[in-house]
Amino acid sequence: MTSLIVLVVLAAVMLFWGVGIYNGLVTARNAFKNAFAQIDVQLTRRYDLIPNLVEVAKGYLKHERETLEAVIQARAAAVSGLAAAKAKPGDDAAMAQLGSAETGLAGALSRLMMVAEAYPDLKANQNMMQLTEELTSTENRIAFARQAYNDSVMAYNNKREVFPSNIIAGMFNFAHAALLEITEPEKREAPKVSF
Repeated sequence: MTSLIVLVVLAAVMLFWGVGIYNGLVTARNAFKNAFAQIDVQLTRRYDLIPNLVEVAKGYLKHERETLEAVIQARAAAVSGLAAAKAKPGDDAAMAQLGSAETGLAGALSRLMMVAEAYPDLKANQNMMQLTEELTSTENRIAFARQAYNDSVMAYNNKREVFPSNIIAGMFNFAHAALLEITEPEKREAPKVSF
């Protein structure tokens, strides 16, 4: 009788232990999905600003049509990448597609801003200054949201990979989640100094 009670208590402890691990994994997965939703909000805000920026610039950049078209195409690719990532937050392919599209958009926007520097009237335009300021503010929000997402993904992946959680994660197919990495070559290269 005593051994039966010990077995029942041991089984109950194991059950509660397993449920606790499972619930912790679900909570971590929901946290990184919520963090991605915050990225979605900020990226959508940026995507909504870009057509206005292009419209303001169009009047001044008549000879820079290729630059404007590149921004529009890069925005379309980024919107498509975001849609794929929203459908499967954390999926390796979807996050890589979004990261690649965001890298392309950042490059196109950077070229647009460099071209705009050559047009003093455009730089002085009140709408352009306001849109540029909003875009800069949004870029900062995106960076913070991406950091929060990547932190949540790391916490989730750590939780699903450590023992004994990895046993429960494997039994219930808790898949690996991918970080959102946006390559910005100009920030990764060491500055060249010459004397």
